[in-house]
Amino acid sequence: MAPDLSRALITVAITIGISSVAVSADSVIFGTDWRAQAEHGGFYQAQALGFYEDVNLDVIIRQGGPQINHSQLLAAGRLDFGLSPNSFIPINFANQEIPVVAIAAMFQKDPAVLIAHASRGHEILSDLKVEKIMISPDTRIGFWRFLKVKYGFTDNRIAPYTFNVAPFLADPTSVQQGYLTSEPFVISQAGIEAKVFLLADSGYASYAAVIQTSQKLIHNNPDLVQRFIDASIRGWYSFLYTDPSPGYALIKRDNPDMTDELLTYGRDILKQYGLVDSGDAALNGIGMMTKSRWKAFFDVMAADNVFPIELDYTKAYTLEFVGKRVGIDPVLPSGD
Repeated sequence: MAPDLSRALITVAITIGISSVAVSADSVIFGTDWRAQAEHGGFYQAQALGFYEDVNLDVIIRQGGPQINHSQLLAAGRLDFGLSPNSFIPINFANQEIPVVAIAAMFQKDPAVLIAHASRGHEILSDLKVEKIMISPDTRIGFWRFLKVKYGFTDNRIAPYTFNVAPFLADPTSVQQGYLTSEPFVISQAGIEAKVFLLADSGYASYAAVIQTSQKLIHNNPDLVQRFIDASIRGWYSFLYTDPSPGYALIKRDNPDMTDELLTYGRDILKQYGLVDSGDAALNGIGMMTKSRWKAFFDVMAADNVFPIELDYTKAYTLEFVGKRVGIDPVLPSGD
């Protein structure tokens, strides 16, 4: 065979090989814990800027909602990754021997809050025990258990919460659950002065925005898991400290009810309170988890028999994929 022809055939073969790699990205389905919002900004930013594509992943983000249980879909194998709003869900999986584990915590502080009317004069969290407190069924088996154990809240004060602030606005004696990045903004827009209590400031040790996946995927393809985590972390640094508008655009595409004002407010709160990159994440990078933090959360919950004291809660998580300082060095807070 002529040398020129041989070189040409080799070039064609290489080109075909490169093209084949380019179109064979690993498909991933990721379910969030609520409708698209600023609290998911890093994931949407990673998608918008091609960070997932950079590591050969084709990621589909499926937003959650009040009638969607992505934890169940993850356990059933219909999602590759799922976002848990707190540390309860991974430990519940461990307690039920469901082979799903937490692999990263994108929020070092849970944004969960209780919101009261400022006119009531409440100063500390325990003051709220005397009021009617509107919470959802999920919250009754979530942070409400912390409030009962730590501060003596009682079930007879519970009223239903339907993710609508209208009942709170109408009743100046009421208290409702919320997210620091969302409901306080909506309430202030309605002209009501509120007093907001961030549970994380009162000893609530739960992580939030916890990414979970199956033990099967970790065993079969740990590289894919690492690529997804690393690209998501880069997305979060970009969303917080560079132009967030690419992420905003995709959030509004999935959730047309979302406004620029609420997105900006939510991002500002994430930064102001260090929800994403404070604590252990400040040194070791976004997504960081520690054994001591998981133990602190478990111990409080086990004290109220939320979980059996003998439960091996360490099966709820793995530290294999975090603490690698991915994306931390090139990023400097811009102060915007």
